[in-house]
Amino acid sequence: MTTGVERLFDELGHFKRFQACLYFAAIFQAISCGIHYLASVFLVQTPKFLCDAPSNITDVLYRNHSSTSLPDIWTHYKPGDGPVVVRTAGGDQWELSPCLKALRLDAINFQYEFFGNKTVESCGGFVYDHSEVEQSIVTEWDLVCEKEWLAKLAQPTFMLGVLIGALVFGDVADRIGRRPILMATSLCQFLFGVTVAFTGNYYLFVLMRFLLAMVSSGYLVVVFVYVTEFTGIKVRTWTSMHVHAAFAVGIMVVALVGYLVRVWWIYQIILTLSTSPFLLYCWKFPETPFYLMAKGRYKEAQELLDTMAYFNGLPPTLKVSELKDECDGAQLNDNKQEDGRVVEVEKRLSILDMFGSLKMAGRSATCWAIWFIGSLGYYVFSLGSVNLGGNQYINLFLAGAVEVPSYLIGCFAMDRVGRKKTCAPALLLGGVACMLIIVVPQDIEILALVLSMTGKFTIAIAFGLIYLYTCELYPTIIRSLAVGSGSMMCRVGSVVAPFCVYLADIWIYLPQLIVGILAFIIGILTFFLPETLGQPLTSTLEEAEALGSKPNKKNTAVDVLEMNQSIKA
Repeated sequence: MTTGVERLFDELGHFKRFQACLYFAAIFQAISCGIHYLASVFLVQTPKFLCDAPSNITDVLYRNHSSTSLPDIWTHYKPGDGPVVVRTAGGDQWELSPCLKALRLDAINFQYEFFGNKTVESCGGFVYDHSEVEQSIVTEWDLVCEKEWLAKLAQPTFMLGVLIGALVFGDVADRIGRRPILMATSLCQFLFGVTVAFTGNYYLFVLMRFLLAMVSSGYLVVVFVYVTEFTGIKVRTWTSMHVHAAFAVGIMVVALVGYLVRVWWIYQIILTLSTSPFLLYCWKFPETPFYLMAKGRYKEAQELLDTMAYFNGLPPTLKVSELKDECDGAQLNDNKQEDGRVVEVEKRLSILDMFGSLKMAGRSATCWAIWFIGSLGYYVFSLGSVNLGGNQYINLFLAGAVEVPSYLIGCFAMDRVGRKKTCAPALLLGGVACMLIIVVPQDIEILALVLSMTGKFTIAIAFGLIYLYTCELYPTIIRSLAVGSGSMMCRVGSVVAPFCVYLADIWIYLPQLIVGILAFIIGILTFFLPETLGQPLTSTLEEAEALGSKPNKKNTAVDVLEMNQSIKA
């Protein structure tokens, strides 16, 4: 029988009607986080383009293809494979390239090859292929050629907002509560999301997307804590892991809306409105019982317990005073003398204590590496899926769809074969799959897609379980710091990911290859971590360091609540 606030789940149910309604309502809005994180795939899409052409074109040539209008050539045109030659009604012949155009001097015959003199000019404007993209911010503000870097900066700037939002809102939620943050970030997601669609210039667009990233990240961080504090320990692994599944649904929504809507501002509005019904009922969300008890708001906590009992069809017999007395007793036990020494639970430690010994330094470095490759691989596979050839909308949809079974398998495996024996093979398999892309012939796109989706599937397993694994690898006195520092490495990976995706300009499969090599190396290092399945949580650095080397003395005063609150902090 559990003690403290955790006892309420033994009395009122670990995941009954009340918790189920709250859970599915809360993760519905998490779909919007997946939407906004990946929306830039089509917002910043760059179609085929050429320098602006004269208005009175009569003939067009590209290699062996000829036409009387420029749009007819787009299906044959390949950037970097020679210019498009046009002839005007006045007889002038122009060679059009993406960032330059040249007027042929003294041209007589209209043919593709020309060896005479030319006058080269810079582009005054651009013409775009609208067969795939009717309008994106690239075509809206001509973010090509010397302005191409502005388009490529949009997603890294968004990810920087994700990093800052996680730091800001995670701390504020501990101060003022989970419920106000969920309501505020949800409302701001809607307002900023709509505002993005009506920005009149690039810089305002980036600013609004940055703010949207902050509130989206804030919601995602806090909703993990929220659902953790409303579900019992028996189902907590499953409920926390499947918040990721809601994020994956958001990726699939992006693919579907992107396919149906090819105008960027309409696309942005529809994506934002897709989860707006959440605003109609989020104000009914209660504060979590853990937060109310921690802040001494016992009257509100008692009302919440009675409401939970009523919705779950149970008599309202559980009293806050019982939970409070058990919490006070557990706190006193934590400060009892052990082996003649006082356990200093409140001692303030720094990040350097994670590297206090060679063994702990290796463990911390490996954990950080898993956090980093998990985030890097996740976003490289998601953002880069549209570059793999074939139908880009189907590719992105599959990138989201493969995540859902990965979390089911990950939850099943980590509770049966162990954390290490799930994480390490997943990283190794993902690494091998991505490195095999090297030998895939360029014309077999489907095989490259299968290998890439295999990589996404396995990386998602490792990314999903690292939160819980980190909690179990570190003692109570440094657990929150360990998860927080790992989360920082996760955000660093998300900022680096867009730049890695841009390496596809050098070779289409280079981003996947980089992730594959890193995942394989980190997978090998993961085998050196201790297994934590079935092990009690540790309270001291000495106990944590002894994990995997000798049996640990079971600590009856383990602060299970702190572990779960630190997840996604």
